[in-house]
Amino acid sequence: MKKVAIIGAGNVGSTAAFVLARKPYTITLVDVVPGIAEGKALDIQQSTAVFESPAKITGSMDYTAIKDAEVVIITAGVARKPGMTREDLLKINARIIGEVCSHIKIHCPNAIVIMVTNPLDAMCHVALKALGFPKERVMGMAGVLDTARLRTCIAQHLNVAVLDVHSTVLGNHGDAMVALPEHTMVGSVPLAELTSPETIHQMIQRTKNGGAEIVALLKTGSAYYAPGAAAAVMAQAILEDSKRILPVCAYLEGTYGIQNIYVGVPVLLGRKGVEQIIKLSLGRETLQELLASAQQTASLLKSL
Repeated sequence: MKKVAIIGAGNVGSTAAFVLARKPYTITLVDVVPGIAEGKALDIQQSTAVFESPAKITGSMDYTAIKDAEVVIITAGVARKPGMTREDLLKINARIIGEVCSHIKIHCPNAIVIMVTNPLDAMCHVALKALGFPKERVMGMAGVLDTARLRTCIAQHLNVAVLDVHSTVLGNHGDAMVALPEHTMVGSVPLAELTSPETIHQMIQRTKNGGAEIVALLKTGSAYYAPGAAAAVMAQAILEDSKRILPVCAYLEGTYGIQNIYVGVPVLLGRKGVEQIIKLSLGRETLQELLASAQQTASLLKSL
């Protein structure tokens, strides 16, 4: 069976494992906290009997368990705490990701890596450098999640099926993300024909604040169902070579005039990883927003 390794068995990692467990995959959870990977793996394994899946799920503290994984999802790292700057978070998680990548290089050197750890765009750069893999095999999960949040906002506002809402979100995973209302369709109808510019703006702002809105409601903790599902969808697209076009944090080398920076863009995702960058026609203002988003990531990297 195809093998997926998930580094970090917290809420996001275990949710990704749970979603993938409906498929005929071998799934390995690894975590440094004693018992957490093993316990969650056992719980998920027992759930496969309920939905009659042949998946095999194991958990371990030992990185040798990831041997020969075809896809590795990295969720390991610390969450941003009150008083912690993005630069503080970057430096702490960069050390963690560097350690994780050293094990990936040894045990599954041919794997495709999906980064989930924040600050996500910068962590992709850290992983790319630490792994030394081709850029096509190192990517980040952000656009799938951010686009799902935007599609949900639109569907709820218009009272339509979310399946009929087609949109995408570019840029980094944060305040500088770039929504594309001009490329958004509801069924075969442009979004602009169904609601006002003011309402579209409000929906985009809610998308940008999507994570913070959930944190405020939960009081403790942050979102994990949608992030975990988004990472799982990306992994499945790679494992099944399904050639899906999804918004992914990918390494750009000239697209939109952006050089050597990880930025969220639509890509063709398949067995080789990022198989093609899909370039959209963007208006001048939208392009400037995307360039500013890339610059934000570049500025953050300077602190390393």
